[in-house]
Amino acid sequence: MRRAGIAAFAALVALGCSGFGQRPAWEEPPPPPQEGPVVPAGALHRSVLESGLQVLVLEDRSLPRVAMGLVIPRGAAALPPEQAGLTAYTTELMNRGAGERDALAFAKAVDALGASISAGSGWDTAAVSASGLSRDFDALSALAADVALRPRFEPVEAERLRSQRLAALERAKDDPGTLARWHLARVLFEGHAYGYPQDGTPESVAGFDAAAARRTHAKLFVPQGATFYATGDVDTQRVVERVQELFGTWIGAGGEPVVATPPPPPPAQSRRVVIVNRPDLGQATIVIGEHGISRTAPDRLPVQLLNLVVGGGGFSSRIMSRVREDEGLAYYAYSGFAMRRDGGLFMAATGTRVPEAGRAVGMLLDELERARSDPPSAAEIEHARSLAVGRFSLGLETSDAILSALVDLDVYGLPRDSLDTYRSRLRALTDEEVRAAALAHIHPDRVAIVVVGPPEELRGQLEALGPVEVVEP
Repeated sequence: MRRAGIAAFAALVALGCSGFGQRPAWEEPPPPPQEGPVVPAGALHRSVLESGLQVLVLEDRSLPRVAMGLVIPRGAAALPPEQAGLTAYTTELMNRGAGERDALAFAKAVDALGASISAGSGWDTAAVSASGLSRDFDALSALAADVALRPRFEPVEAERLRSQRLAALERAKDDPGTLARWHLARVLFEGHAYGYPQDGTPESVAGFDAAAARRTHAKLFVPQGATFYATGDVDTQRVVERVQELFGTWIGAGGEPVVATPPPPPPAQSRRVVIVNRPDLGQATIVIGEHGISRTAPDRLPVQLLNLVVGGGGFSSRIMSRVREDEGLAYYAYSGFAMRRDGGLFMAATGTRVPEAGRAVGMLLDELERARSDPPSAAEIEHARSLAVGRFSLGLETSDAILSALVDLDVYGLPRDSLDTYRSRLRALTDEEVRAAALAHIHPDRVAIVVVGPPEELRGQLEALGPVEVVEP
């Protein structure tokens, strides 16, 4: 009986695959992407309080939950290099007690709701986010407002966090990938905030305390340019009323004025090669990078398609195909552009056995040069376009993701219809625009090359690429 069932199933599979002469579904071209607004007309509410705080609400009744948060368009890049890590320290300390509750009482209040609340930061933003059941909206929003406006910054918690951060920085030195990224940033952006880890350095973190966190909070957390957002099973009018109740009188704490981030230093005009001294490693970690583009650069879409061809498209990208598939040198190989408000960086990375490190570096450089001399073909660009559209759609499957993307547009001052027009703008790109992006933004002759591993075995492999500097982790 079982054999008969298996035979019948096999026959059905064969019949389905043949499709009476038709190609199987997986060989058919994908359907054209749907056009139209990401958010239905009238579904998104925008308003601005007198303080300057913007309010965004997107109702979604599909589940009895709510997600909300406050986004400040100022982050780690707003502080000088000697305060590296202070924004991350401040926002983490905001999680450890707020309002009338100390750290333990606050954690218990959040747990009692079965909710989550956290504060964090990036290069360009600081934020408080919360999620839970929609029936608890009032209680949850009150807790989130306490974190954002009334963090306690207790000295005992500040000292505990400082010790934890110092220990974490020491542990991070054991990770070759982290070391490689740290030293690449140092080489590319020396003397600028971008040249230091967002979590800081042992030297900077050693000076942090509750008073420093309080000053940083007062400097960053002011309502101008800030956005409160909420999405889920909520009533728009009630959300706006509640935000007015909690944030209507928010005027900031009168700290130092927010200053503009100085521009990054000009890009180098020649290669630099850095070996991070880890004589214990049998595997070399390799990163190659240069200055990138800002989040608002006019050619950011051509750059996106270019990167998918060069190294950001997974197994279909040139770098992965060359380093892993053709040569078998590494398990991973990729490239990417990190776009920030004031520029960013482009990075290609891989890891291989120490004796093969020089060859792997050469392959990455070859592929970067090939992006210029043998620019992406029409077929490669079309594949990248399809991949970009697919990733875009997958990234906006929930109302939380949609609202987060809309807030991101406001943070960077991008057109508010950017999501709606994304697919059509991708389709309108010409092959020549993508090829021009390669000439404008990829320069293998002036990249920084950082390799983590034993200098005695690496120096001879890398000396032909430029002056070699050996540094300690």
